[in-house]
Amino acid sequence: MSEPVMGVGFCRPLASRKVAVLATALSLLGVVALSTAAQAATNVAEPATFAIESPRAEKGLMIDVVHAGKRLVAVGDRGHILYSDDQGATWVQAKVPTRQLLTAVFFIDEQHGWAVGHDAKILASTDAGATWTEQFKDLSREAPLLDVLFNDANHGFAVGAYGALIETTDAGKTWTDVSDRLDNEDQYHLNAIAQVKDAGLFIVGEQGSMFRSSDEGQTWEKLEGPYEGSLFGVIGTAQPKTLLAYGLRGNLFRSTDFGDTWEPVALKADRGALEFGLSGATLLDDGTLVVVGNGGSVVVSHDDGLTFSVFNRPDRISLSAVTAAGNGDLILVGQGGVRVALPTGAERKKQ
Repeated sequence: MSEPVMGVGFCRPLASRKVAVLATALSLLGVVALSTAAQAATNVAEPATFAIESPRAEKGLMIDVVHAGKRLVAVGDRGHILYSDDQGATWVQAKVPTRQLLTAVFFIDEQHGWAVGHDAKILASTDAGATWTEQFKDLSREAPLLDVLFNDANHGFAVGAYGALIETTDAGKTWTDVSDRLDNEDQYHLNAIAQVKDAGLFIVGEQGSMFRSSDEGQTWEKLEGPYEGSLFGVIGTAQPKTLLAYGLRGNLFRSTDFGDTWEPVALKADRGALEFGLSGATLLDDGTLVVVGNGGSVVVSHDDGLTFSVFNRPDRISLSAVTAAGNGDLILVGQGGVRVALPTGAERKKQ
């Protein structure tokens, strides 16, 4: 099964784990995605606005979910950021100074976090995600940031469309474009950045592009990857120098040497090989890896990514990200908002 990729008004399609879920939803309706250029033009005409409070926000499109200590924080469409202090049973909408799609969120500790999205926007929170302030935006880019990662409380990176790599060394007070550190002449979209245990930083993106850094992002090496299609995500495992990269049509690859060599990981569903795109992943405290994607796919590994069990949720709603609920369950986000699931990915029935 081939999957649609959302064009979002760029000169070439933006194949990203952050828009794959939205692309699927729109394709089912035969709707053409809004162009980022049109969104930018709208923003220029509008004064600064906050996300509209909505009792249905938790049922809307959500793109990423992480932990801020024991609190859960999810980000998504229309600038919506939600947080939960009861393992996902109920959600509260945060005060957020944007109505643009937010694509990723990262917390370095239980209080300090950053979210990124369209208009190359970067938001920051110092109160565990309850309130947010704008640190950076660049309407002239007419392109989104797609992921964010901090090495420590001061040093972080955001990656995005057209090869964007933006760095801060002062907790986001200032952000500097350091895209020229990458050998990325074609300006491939950068979809995800991750920390790999005892190794360094790793970036994946469009056309199978891969870059790694062993010095906390000061210099980067371009790699020849195992796949020429777009990679939507990358995650380090509990083992040193070991990571997974994943993307279109169920393609999943594993490396134990920080990307020098790769092996494909077979994903077998009930009716044969899994062919849905994989969008997001999490590493649980016990070393379990969970990867989610389109078609309600939830794949789980208990052996550091060597093998996976595959579960396709009956609702087939596309998923964008996953994290632990804190009580053994999973929190899934994507089409239809946030939901609590069993460790296998099956629906947790409400009591």
